[in-house]
Amino acid sequence: MKTILIPAEDHDAMPAVLEAARLIAQQFDSYMEGFAVRPSFGTYVTVEPVSGIAISGAFEGDTAKQVRGEFETFMQSHGVPRLAGGEGLAAYSYDWPRDEPAEDEFIGRRGRVFDLIVLGKPGPEPQHPRMAALEAALFESGRPVLIVPPSVPQSIGKNVLVAWNDSTEQGHTNALAIPLLRGADKVTVLTVEGGSASAASCERAALHLRRNGVKATALVIKSGARHSGEATGVITLEQAAKLGCDLLVKSAYTQSRLRQMIFGGATRHILGNAMLPVFMAH
Repeated sequence: MKTILIPAEDHDAMPAVLEAARLIAQQFDSYMEGFAVRPSFGTYVTVEPVSGIAISGAFEGDTAKQVRGEFETFMQSHGVPRLAGGEGLAAYSYDWPRDEPAEDEFIGRRGRVFDLIVLGKPGPEPQHPRMAALEAALFESGRPVLIVPPSVPQSIGKNVLVAWNDSTEQGHTNALAIPLLRGADKVTVLTVEGGSASAASCERAALHLRRNGVKATALVIKSGARHSGEATGVITLEQAAKLGCDLLVKSAYTQSRLRQMIFGGATRHILGNAMLPVFMAH
């Protein structure tokens, strides 16, 4: 987690996004890079079909200057040094090397050469972060994304819930999260029994993390009468709240996005309702 990309926009979660990135950068002595992102041409006043989340196309001429000012003011007020030189091992620092705003697809291309992308949790109102930016990060970069709700986090990664469903995507996400998980005081690997994973696979996932230096324990919750993907998402967030977790590690879209649009799913529910930061990868 030595390099962190922060696509910056004018939305209500931006202060929380910046603080979340800074907390992780402090832990890993990381370089943070910001740039202004704007909606791709043609996304005006439409609705993202999977989540029902609105996409705003508004982008005023001064918005890029505004978000850059907010980014740099935040870094300076928290004593983060500006990058000097930029060669060699990353250190706790920031930069804003791009003057012009970039469209959503740039997030995916630029994100491929970073360890983590930090974005706000999408929502239905114009002041909320957009789903298009998040999907560009998830599906085009190949890198993990930290999705941050509007509330500014006090800590990230001290008490972590891993949502284990025995999928290829979740195995990939767990592997990407190991640097964060090693620094946690408590990691709970949760399986909702009745879905695609079993108690045995949950324990195997916890064992794999322990073998990698993570303080992980397995927790199996019976779904009862709730068998849908959306119900799994509900139970996952219930357990995260019950355990007092400050981070959820969850893979994105183990079903197709079309199937989630029609039937609902855990990813869709968590993206719409999570009140804690979510570490996601596809």
